[in-house]
Amino acid sequence: MNYLEEYKKWYESPEFDEETKKELLAIKDDEKEIEDRFYKELEFGTAGLRGIIGAGTNRMNKYTVGKATQGLANYILEQGTQNKGVAISYDSRKMSKEFSMQTALILCANGIKTYLFESLRPVPELSFAIRELKCTAGIMITASHNPPKYNGYKVYWDDGAQIVSPRDKDIIAKVRAVENFTQIKEISEEEAKNKGLLNFVGKEMDDKYIEKLKSLVLNPDIVKEQGKKLKVVYTPLHGTGNMVAERLLKEIGIENLYVVPEQKEPDGNFPTVDYPNPEDPKAFTLALELAKKVDADVVLATDPDADRLGIFTKDEKTGEYKTYTGNMSALLIAEYRISQMKEKGMLPENGMIITTIVSSNLTKAIGEYYGLEVIEVLTGFKNIGAIMRKAEENQDKKYVFGFEESYGCLIGDYARDKDGIAAVMALCEAACYYKSKNKTLWDQMNDIYEKYGYYKEAQVSIVREGAEGAEEIKQMMTNTRNKDIEKIGDYKVLTFKDIEKDYVKDMVSGEISKTGLPKSNVLYYELEDNSWCCVRPSGTEPKIKLYMGIKGKTDEEASEKLEKLKTAMLKIVNGD
Repeated sequence: MNYLEEYKKWYESPEFDEETKKELLAIKDDEKEIEDRFYKELEFGTAGLRGIIGAGTNRMNKYTVGKATQGLANYILEQGTQNKGVAISYDSRKMSKEFSMQTALILCANGIKTYLFESLRPVPELSFAIRELKCTAGIMITASHNPPKYNGYKVYWDDGAQIVSPRDKDIIAKVRAVENFTQIKEISEEEAKNKGLLNFVGKEMDDKYIEKLKSLVLNPDIVKEQGKKLKVVYTPLHGTGNMVAERLLKEIGIENLYVVPEQKEPDGNFPTVDYPNPEDPKAFTLALELAKKVDADVVLATDPDADRLGIFTKDEKTGEYKTYTGNMSALLIAEYRISQMKEKGMLPENGMIITTIVSSNLTKAIGEYYGLEVIEVLTGFKNIGAIMRKAEENQDKKYVFGFEESYGCLIGDYARDKDGIAAVMALCEAACYYKSKNKTLWDQMNDIYEKYGYYKEAQVSIVREGAEGAEEIKQMMTNTRNKDIEKIGDYKVLTFKDIEKDYVKDMVSGEISKTGLPKSNVLYYELEDNSWCCVRPSGTEPKIKLYMGIKGKTDEEASEKLEKLKTAMLKIVNGD
């Protein structure tokens, strides 16, 4: 069935309600829009189901959410784990509350017990709750940091991590097997409650989650002492973060906390930002204005589902607020926590740091210094979670820290997804500790570079929207894959990895080997001088992503090298 036939089916079939049909008939003369809505079905990527809200197979709506949920229900029933239940949470986006209730009721209609958060909560608390309640699965309704027109559906398994291969493929097969929307089972909220299938969770879970995070503070006395002086500005960017962040920071002893008033309340329109993403410096406009008024030391922002953290800190020497990449903020936390664990005799001999292949090589330098194994996985925190699960089952390695360059880390093993709330707490603790040593977090960042070398990284996205864009991205990947690249900018290629083909070529010896990683559409180039590049299409957005990193002797040299490498890589991928 082509996209026009699918479109016709949606506005003619009795399966669909009048509101949906009205929305679709309004675009009857816009073939490009019809094509974009119906040329494919939404698929699970690195973060599950994600798309623009609206009617159509390539949109987030009650039908696509219903189909995904019925498919997941069929999978759970096949596993025989329906009595363990499913935990469900949601963020502040449009339709999140409605989608979460719909999801819960479809599961209940299939005889699956559900634990639905009574109001919106951060994704890391959901991950924690899955483990705490010993659920078989979890679902988070969120589009993370995407623009306001998006929503999404993340699926977790019993360890609290997002689903990975082969389970994700098995669930997708079950979703695809739901051939029409009349197969989606229904039950009323009242009946689901009466049968004991629909259960609500809230403050009691908040209390357990917050207590767990507080137990991870390494220097509570220093935080209580310096927390009287430290000034912190925080914004949840209209998302879930302040459901727990403000309470947590006050309970550990941060007395001068200023939550950006215009962004404190959840709002799916995100009225004060174009793009609720803490990776984007523009998202900090109001927070930085407030920081300058109150003379804040630290400025923090979490994305709508509160798994990512972005930061600015004040440089006392210049009075300026300095921004951090995801690599910088995560490794600042890592260096603080690992150094303190070593000092207190808490660092395990078989400890590991888990990161992704597109994250900073500074991780390896820190791991080597502290005698920790560094394990690299594919992009997506679910892959970090998979290593944690394996280590837990084998009882051979101890998790110390995990992060990915996309502004997310996890400081303990209580959950299996990145935790922006815990990162907020850890950054504030580190700021208190270094304040007790008369240092700012910016001073400490520079001390890290002096200790290990000036590692710098960049990520560039080339956006190509719609069906044509998807084809263009595919072609760009194919063209880059087929090029025999021996040099990128000033650097010789030492090793080329095509992870889709499980292929590694040593460019010096010519030796061919395997990657040892799950197949994924990723090209990786290890270069001279501790430099590297990587190319992959996004799993959740219409873009191709370029990552790169270098090491320099000074900040200026590192910045210059990085710009040159970025230019060279863009030329290769764009086919110049």
